[in-house]
Parts: sequence; structure tokens; C-alpha cells
Amino acid sequence: MNDFEKKIAPHDPEGLRSRTIEIMQVNLGLRCNQQCRHCHLEASPKRSERMEWSVMEWILRAVDRLGRPQVDLTGGAPELNPDFRRFVTALRERGCRVQVRTNLTVLLDPGMEDLPGFFRDSGVHLVASMPCYLEENVSFQRGIGVHKKSIAAIRRLNARGYGREPSLPLNLVYNPGGPFLPPPQNILEEDYRRELGSRFGIAFTRLLTITNMPLGRFRKELHRQNREEAYMRLLRESFNPETVPGLMCRHQIEVRWDGILYDCDFNLALGLPVNHGAPDHIRFFEPDELGKRRIVTGEHCFGCTAGAGSSCGGSIL
Repeated sequence: MNDFEKKIAPHDPEGLRSRTIEIMQVNLGLRCNQQCRHCHLEASPKRSERMEWSVMEWILRAVDRLGRPQVDLTGGAPELNPDFRRFVTALRERGCRVQVRTNLTVLLDPGMEDLPGFFRDSGVHLVASMPCYLEENVSFQRGIGVHKKSIAAIRRLNARGYGREPSLPLNLVYNPGGPFLPPPQNILEEDYRRELGSRFGIAFTRLLTITNMPLGRFRKELHRQNREEAYMRLLRESFNPETVPGLMCRHQIEVRWDGILYDCDFNLALGLPVNHGAPDHIRFFEPDELGKRRIVTGEHCFGCTAGAGSSCGGSIL
């Protein structure tokens, strides 16, 4: 029993367990047109990992058995997978709600100019990385020029109704620029809406705040600054038991590009697949077993339970 399981034992004495699978998150690969400082998966233009169509076909069979859950596509930049459009189309034809996690700048790359229109025609929901409304902070995390490109991409999406029409949500994602917890989500959303609206005339649906996990490049940066121990202490001391019932691993599952199953994207980063006897590959997908599986935990799980909590859908509380 690790320290996290000891901490939640008064609430879940038999270990953390899934309640259901409402969301299937699919990592289409680690190739990305950016190389961000906080990326827990260390995605970059040099990464070659990507999902093949044969694995996507197994996923299509699994979503049919699940009763067409929400499918959340991520990466890397998921749009760079050669079968991305084909996969989205197949999921939508099955009646699945599809959500794409985009870094925005990929929409400006050659050959990607039609994506905003494709997204709209397909009824895709969007979650977009926008770690700050200030250019200098975005440049620090994601690189020089990324802020301007992100604004240009949001304008293209706004022009097609994203962030303006209720059926076309455009949610932005904030990540802290250093080893600290996000501010209250509702207050920061007001700041984003005011600043992005007044400065650039752009609109979005919601702001999601996500805590940086002590993994990947962010962990390496913490180690370089000799702040890793202090950050882990902050996460531990900020543990909030009220977040435990709403942890994202309790209602979703993750499929890696090679079909291996994980409880979350962070376990994927650590190479900790589904365990405790549940099927660990999409070929052997069993909704009943996986929907009630015991979840693999570790010290990084304190990041999801700190303060107001953190998930792919923003703060938990």
C-alpha cells in the first residue's frame, strides 16, 4: 500500500475503484508540433509513436459494447495522426460524442487549414490549451510565437461558431506556470473572459484549470531547480478528501496508441497499465470488469486530490 492509498483508506478501505466508464480517452500518439515545458508525456515533433487503424477498429468495437460513451481524443497533437479524420467520422457515425484536445497552433500547420470546418461539420467538442492570457507566460511554457498563433486559431474557430454557439463548445485549459496550485477556476475564468475579450475580441465556453503533475518535463524542471521535494510536499499537504469521489479515473479509461489500457493519462506517462486482474488491452475489453476495476495509484495521485482537485475536465470541486 503506497502513501496515497494509505491517505484515502478511511474513504476507500478496499482501494480506489472505478464506478463506471462514461469516457474513453484515446491517446493517438506522441507526435506534436510543440514541445512544452510542462508536458507530462514529453511529446514533441521528434516522437514517432502513433495509433494504427487496426487499434482504432478495436476501439470502435469497444465503444459499441459500452453503449457509445464520450470519446476524448488526445496526444501529442491528435490531429497529426494520419487516420484522425477517418476515426472521428467513424465514432460520430456510431453516435459517440467526440471531444478533441487541441494545442490550437496545429490548426495553422500546412494541410490542417480545413480542420475548423471539419470539426464543425462533425459536431466535435474542443478543449484547447491556453495556459495564460498573457503572451509572456504562454511563451515561457509553450514557446515563442505560440500565443499569437493560438489567438489566430481561436479566431478561426470563433468564426465557425466555436465558443459562441451552445452546440460547439470551446473550452480553454490553464496550467500553472510553476510549482503551485491553480487559482479558483471560476475566478480565473472571469479574468480570461475579460482579458481575451477586450484584447482580442475572442470568445470561449469555459475555462478548465489543471494541476501540473510531477511527471515528464515538468518533473525534470522541478529536479533541475531542486524544487521537486517541495512541490510533492505541497501536493500532499493540500490533499482534499472531498475530491476523491470525483476523481476522473473512477469514470473513464485510457487507451494508449498501441491499445494498452490505463486508468488515466498520468499512469500512461509512468507506464502503469490497468492491473489487479482487469483486462489490460483493448482487444480484451470487458465493460463489466473494467467498469468496476481497482485503480492503480501512486504518489502522483496527490496532484489530482490537491486543493479543489484536478481532472481532464478541470477542477473537481
